[in-house]
Amino acid sequence: MPCSAFKMRETGREKIMQAPHAASGRFFEDLIRRAAVLPPIKMGVVHPCDVPSLEGAIAARDLGLIVPVLIGPRGKIEAVAMAAGISLAGTEMIDAPHSHAAAALGVALARRCELHALMKGSLHTGELMEAVVDKQHGLRTDRRMSHVFVLDVKTYPKPLLVTDAAINIAPTLDEKRDIVRNAVDLAHALGIERPKVALLSAVEEVEAKIPSTIDAAALCKMADRGQILGADLDGPLAFDNAISREAAATKGIKSIVAGDADILVAPELDAGNILAKQLVFLAGAETAGLALGARAPIVLTSRADDVKARAASSALAQIFAHWRGEVSRSAGK
Repeated sequence: MPCSAFKMRETGREKIMQAPHAASGRFFEDLIRRAAVLPPIKMGVVHPCDVPSLEGAIAARDLGLIVPVLIGPRGKIEAVAMAAGISLAGTEMIDAPHSHAAAALGVALARRCELHALMKGSLHTGELMEAVVDKQHGLRTDRRMSHVFVLDVKTYPKPLLVTDAAINIAPTLDEKRDIVRNAVDLAHALGIERPKVALLSAVEEVEAKIPSTIDAAALCKMADRGQILGADLDGPLAFDNAISREAAATKGIKSIVAGDADILVAPELDAGNILAKQLVFLAGAETAGLALGARAPIVLTSRADDVKARAASSALAQIFAHWRGEVSRSAGK
């Protein structure tokens, strides 16, 4: 929903809590309340030079989720804030001449552990990720980076994680293993002790002509052999069999995952992106998301994200950073 749909209040907390509810419950409101109990994390907001990105960062600050560090052209950021009536009082700002420099500086600060997380502002995703994946100066780890959407869908009884819909175009089997691991980590951080992972394809049987079915079967065997831990995997599963017990029963599928998935792993980016956006725009889902697998979690905002989505993604980053044990109790103080 557009920002104008919110009843404008004095603080970001009131703005979020007054938002109308499009999804099944109050998952993201509860998530934000849960995160607000924790110390805020220090988050670099890279090139917040438009109203949505700046407003989202300040709302997350006002909710007690983050201590934002605004990285970008100081004059441009201040002009945007003044035009939108956004107060930057007490907010740290680091001047950078342009978006490319802002991305490099934000990544450098995160690499030195001076920031716990990053948030994309009004620059292109590719520009930020180019700095993130730089082999010498970036935030690479031994794990492939991937993006996880967390969705509250009004027709599904619990949060649904969808991956990867934003980073990996045509992942290999090894890359899919890391995609699954990243999503499982986020599920654990959210308190899902043993997430059920559905490996999606067009059919529920292994077919040599459909490579995604072979990858799904191999990932299940990886889990059996301890190469993927902390989750139950099943696949290949068609989408209906993954989220509908009735559909799974009709096909005779006997599985603890089928019909009750926590995580949906798309076969490639196109499918994942279409699935996530269909759930948002046709099923009224509320959404947040994180890029994981780097040294720090990254909020990759979309231009279509409203303030609530940006704040919810900040809550995800905060909870995940605390779950990894990388934030001291004095963070942000």
